[in-house]
Amino acid sequence: MGRSWPLSIPRSSQGCRACENVSMNFQKIFIPAAGVAAVALAYHQYGWAGVAAVGSVLVFWILLHFSRMMQVLKRATARPIGYVDSAVMLNAKLKPGATLLHVIAITRALGALQSAKGAQPEVFRWTDGSQSHVTCTFVGGKLSHHELFRPQAVNA
Repeated sequence: MGRSWPLSIPRSSQGCRACENVSMNFQKIFIPAAGVAAVALAYHQYGWAGVAAVGSVLVFWILLHFSRMMQVLKRATARPIGYVDSAVMLNAKLKPGATLLHVIAITRALGALQSAKGAQPEVFRWTDGSQSHVTCTFVGGKLSHHELFRPQAVNA
């Protein structure tokens, strides 16, 4: 049975979970409102030609994000769920506030779900070939905490 190194660096802002939720809700409201305001301003300044130009830019922006999401998920289908090449390197690359999609892009694999389906916070785990693993906690789709576990080396 391995034991955990003291590498569980609490890089999270667990004392400010309410702040994260406010930020997430603000983004969900602000971005569509900014799109509507841009369309209204374009109509006021340039008429229907402005609406067409701003509408084209907004559709392009949405397609860009959709395309990136599909590319990340397409890469993840080729790997086993919960597998990563190096858990230590993944731990070094993780930053609080990263989205689940960004972490999936780094690992190129879906994480093994450790929490109940649909429950908050979501907990995922990625394991490498040496049975080291990184457990990540996501609150509202953003990384709030991650912890590295390395099994104790067996002396021969």
